[in-house]
Amino acid sequence: MVQIKDRKGKVLFDRSDSDFSYVDLRKVDLQGNDLLNLNLRGANFSDALLCGVYFGDVNLSDANLRCANLRGAVLSDNANLTSANLRSADLRGSNSVGTNLSNADLRGSDLRGADFFDCNLSCVNLIGANLRGVNLRGVNLTGANLYKADLRGADLTDSNLTGANLYEANLTDVNLAGANLTGAKCNEEI
Repeated sequence: MVQIKDRKGKVLFDRSDSDFSYVDLRKVDLQGNDLLNLNLRGANFSDALLCGVYFGDVNLSDANLRCANLRGAVLSDNANLTSANLRSADLRGSNSVGTNLSNADLRGSDLRGADFFDCNLSCVNLIGANLRGVNLRGVNLTGANLYKADLRGADLTDSNLTGANLYEANLTDVNLAGANLTGAKCNEEI
């Protein structure tokens, strides 16, 4: 039996398998929990408290995490957030090493101090996102929209920004050593 419990141990969902696709977990408090080997495709986590949650080998593709608090969360070990809605989410200090976030919507999200080493962020929407001091080393940002994003002090070493939109992005003190900027759109010389 697979269960999802809230922070106080109350069972929210109980299934015989690990398929929790499209469950409604709006405003739930799962702080500090481990969510492992689950199918949460299309699940609704809008406005949820997910601080410090460990999402290991979890499918969150098409999930709604709009305005969710994911401070210090770990989204790794093959976590899949393809096309997830993370608009205005708080991901400060989160760790998403090796995660697939392609086509995700992160408009207006706060990602300060997050670690996205070796992630797939192709075609991700980061319009107006706060990416100050973020580790984006080796990240695939092909076709990403970083319009008006704040990238001050971010590390983009060896990242792929082919065709990315960097127009009006703040690139102060950004490390672009070895980055591929082929076809990137920008309002200033990089």
